[in-house]
Amino acid sequence: MTLPADVRAETPRIDARPRWRRMVGPVVTACSVGAATLVLRFVDPNGPNSLPMCPTRLLFGVDCPGCGGLRATHALANGDIANAMDNNLLFVVLVPLLIAGWILWFVRAWTGRSPDPARKIPRWQRALPIVFAIVLLVFGVVRNFTPYLGSGVG
Repeated sequence: MTLPADVRAETPRIDARPRWRRMVGPVVTACSVGAATLVLRFVDPNGPNSLPMCPTRLLFGVDCPGCGGLRATHALANGDIANAMDNNLLFVVLVPLLIAGWILWFVRAWTGRSPDPARKIPRWQRALPIVFAIVLLVFGVVRNFTPYLGSGVG
């Protein structure tokens, strides 16, 4: 017996794996990100020759949208939000969204319930990757053509 489409869209999919197995991904990710952030808490990436140079900066002389992410993480780990925003504003804005995504992943892994993959994806959700790519592109151009932490062409 097949459920009607409108009922099937609201029926969550149940993951039959044991809870410990479902939790491996979110827990390993949290531990890895936590460990990397802890390292950046004490290792200052602002020093000369402390980390390899960004390939975009090295090859083309411009900052990519991710440039300054390590410096921003170091500043956030030390509680300096203003410096983090100065290093990479987009990264600082995305951190709460990344944390919210991880929490959603954790809850879904804990409960074993996730949306049915066969459901119809709303139009706004299909547009999100395109909007995100446009935001990255605009941010990359703006940060290179305005005075922004020494960024810029030339």
